Amino acid sequence: MTPDDIIERLSTHTTLGGVPRTELEWLGASGVLRTYEEGAVLTRAGGAPPDGLYIVLSGHIVIYVDRGAGLKRVMEWRGGDVTGMLPYSRMTTPPGDTVAIERTVVLAIESARLLQMIRECHVATGILVHTLIDRARHFTSSDLHDEKMASLGRLSAGLAHELNNPAAAIERSAALLEDRLDDAERATLALGAVRLSEQQLAAIETVRASCLASRLQGVLSPIQQAEREEAISDWLADHGLDERLAGQLSETSVTIEALDAIAQAVSGPCLDATLRWAASGCSVRGLASEIQDAAMRISGLVTAVKGFTHMDQGSSAEPVDLAQNLANTVTILRAKAREQSIAITLTVDPDLPVAIGFVGELNQVFSNLVDNALDAAPRNGHVEVTATRDKQRVVVRVIDDGPGIPPDVQSRMFDLFFTTKPVGKGTGIGLDLVRRLLIHNNATIEVDSIPGRTEFRVLLPSADDVGGRP
Repeated sequence: MTPDDIIERLSTHTTLGGVPRTELEWLGASGVLRTYEEGAVLTRAGGAPPDGLYIVLSGHIVIYVDRGAGLKRVMEWRGGDVTGMLPYSRMTTPPGDTVAIERTVVLAIESARLLQMIRECHVATGILVHTLIDRARHFTSSDLHDEKMASLGRLSAGLAHELNNPAAAIERSAALLEDRLDDAERATLALGAVRLSEQQLAAIETVRASCLASRLQGVLSPIQQAEREEAISDWLADHGLDERLAGQLSETSVTIEALDAIAQAVSGPCLDATLRWAASGCSVRGLASEIQDAAMRISGLVTAVKGFTHMDQGSSAEPVDLAQNLANTVTILRAKAREQSIAITLTVDPDLPVAIGFVGELNQVFSNLVDNALDAAPRNGHVEVTATRDKQRVVVRVIDDGPGIPPDVQSRMFDLFFTTKPVGKGTGIGLDLVRRLLIHNNATIEVDSIPGRTEFRVLLPSADDVGGRP
């Protein structure tokens, strides 16, 4: 292809065809024709940036990005488009693999000549800057969408894990409840066949009261529970009664003294029927209580998720209940903390002022920071979340006891696509998203890190701060 042919191709180029002839001549004389066969890789994810501006004359180029869920086609260019290193671009590493999916011809302006192009080709440079802005806007939109989907995935996984335990408890207790109700009905019929005096009824009422009372205060250790069950089993054996009742009775607050009182009031078959009635009745009440507790746990999780996602969020900044929103965030991520044997604590000053911001966006910020802290903390480590007052602002701290962040990484950690996590584990989007959301919320973020302690501080405007009022 002759120089005149190149200029002729550029004059019909969709993006650059309208620039002055002199600028087309400069581009034609300064560029190098390159041909990429189908399957050729122009840049690799995380590798060296493009070595120049690529004016696509023909063919088809695609960039594939892996953000943890496999390769995804994010953007593509055909004949008439421009790509590569655009003027004023701050790209240091490509976000994905750029591949020619069919035979492609480009006119490449090497990076070393871009400054000269800016001086010589004002119209072309203006067009290319607008192209850069459009490309950045496209990637930003895609990044935000992918990060929100990733957050939704983490939320769904954590919620499924959290809901599984109470749901399984309800299923287990409901299955046992049917058997215990049959036992209670038979015991009630047997007890009803025996005429009891007022003194005997009073003794039975003592056992019934123990079932109506709360479960044993605190949680007994396995050894303590075994000792209690063994003591009741021995008592039943001494009185010639079915020792299998010991398991059900040991889970109530009934005492040996209460059993002695019943034994003094009733005896023989009447005592056996009384204790069976008491054991089955206590078991039914206990199972009903477990079902209620599990259902309340599910309701609490749903409330936490609604608060976390803030479904009814408006379009303007509003007062934020940080104590509740941080509690919701910790609740959502507690399953991940347990899986990694990491302790996570939340401490909020009782006189914490009301913060001002977009609740859903702040929840996204705190979720990303706590999730990153859990990734950084070692097994059996600790993550601490605190919220305190600092003059007229509110400070939320997320602290982990991980290995720390090297100084050279700290200077780049908020850059888009920069990540130190393995491929498929980190996208390099989370902290960039945090930075952008905090700017939108008139807030700032600071980082201090040494081996064994990394602290992210989010400084938010409060309702006490005139400048932070909505």
